[in-house]
Amino acid sequence: MAEVTASKQFPFTWEGMDKRGKRIKGRMLAVSEAAVRTDLRKQGVVAKKVRKESRLMKSGKKVTAEDIALFARQLATMLQAGIPMVQCFDIIGNGHDKPSVQKLVLAIKSDVEAGTTLHESLAKHPLYFDDLFVNLVEAGEQAGALESLLEKIATYKEKTEALKKKIKKALTYPIAVLAVAVIVTIILLVFVIPQFESLFKGFGADLPAFTQFVVDMSRFVQARGLYLAIVAGAAAYFIGYTYKRSRPMRQWLDKALLKAPIIGPIVTKAAIARYARTLSTMFAAGVPLVEALTSVAGATGNIVYEEATLRVRDEVATGQRLQRSMENTGLFPNMVVQMIAVGEESGSLDAMSSKVADFYEADVDAAVDNMSSLLEPMIMRFSAYWWADSSSRCTCRSSSWAQSSKAEVTTTTGIENAAFFAAFSCTEEGR
Repeated sequence: MAEVTASKQFPFTWEGMDKRGKRIKGRMLAVSEAAVRTDLRKQGVVAKKVRKESRLMKSGKKVTAEDIALFARQLATMLQAGIPMVQCFDIIGNGHDKPSVQKLVLAIKSDVEAGTTLHESLAKHPLYFDDLFVNLVEAGEQAGALESLLEKIATYKEKTEALKKKIKKALTYPIAVLAVAVIVTIILLVFVIPQFESLFKGFGADLPAFTQFVVDMSRFVQARGLYLAIVAGAAAYFIGYTYKRSRPMRQWLDKALLKAPIIGPIVTKAAIARYARTLSTMFAAGVPLVEALTSVAGATGNIVYEEATLRVRDEVATGQRLQRSMENTGLFPNMVVQMIAVGEESGSLDAMSSKVADFYEADVDAAVDNMSSLLEPMIMRFSAYWWADSSSRCTCRSSSWAQSSKAEVTTTTGIENAAFFAAFSCTEEGR
């Protein structure tokens, strides 16, 4: 019921004068303009302008993982400062610039005011607060250490989001470079090569094999390019759609991603880092190991490691040591297994897991930076080589063309200008 009430509130922007006569402005969630003016009057502000935000202004502002991390950090800081929880929600909600976050925070506030515990209020919003978040908050409430647990959650969320951004960068960069190379190639095939084709027709002789191949490719792209684009777009949409809804598809793609050159090791290290970071956070909060491993499985970000973690959980539940169970999966490096073994023996599993996470997060960061600096010249050289392949095997001179058109066709191109000349002016040696 509280959530329904909160959903009837709307974002308003206001301008007014404070007690000192200074012009101020802000934003507020309220059920009506009159409610905004009343609330401002209680704060000693004389409202001059109050207007409801349009739907256009609110569009595109969804609650993101960064918003949830910031919410946890702000709530932990204010609770540590001794501010009452309900007042914390007011400050966070009314101070946020996203109406969607304001509604979420004020809905939680309404539930807490009605007597619901914080973890139960958060559990009503599973799209934003996962089981790990809710379980840690519940552990903090039961132990009377909610502030410190929220601090751990905020740190965990911030590190997790930073790692996700690195992985997205690792996956996006080569795709972007290849996409640019494909676009440039299409532009050449559609607009540049037809101009040369009309020139070649005036020679009155057969074109060299490679030049004819490029001309035929240009004709094909011009005639069938739209259909190819539609098929490629439909295939990309199908893969993305089925990846989210089909577990077998996710298994196949995630396994392929782990085995992919260059990117595969980065994805593997990121999964291990998330595994170790989540395990450290859950265990430090006092969550039992078997229960913690359930949350760890969902946080790895890769279905291969998720299934392996669930197998580890089942073995640990039967009395097997964590180190031995991890070793049985064959997915964790020996260094990780040994660090976990030391943590189990010394009773500092949370600290050792945290050190593993720190190590692999730094390793992922370095790998992404190195990949960015190495992939660009490699991809560009590969793209240029596709065009220049024949130029390295030809004398760039055609005697048959010279006899029929009384002209020689020569070129001296390198990698830098191969894309424009090699395909059109070089003939195979001996022709």
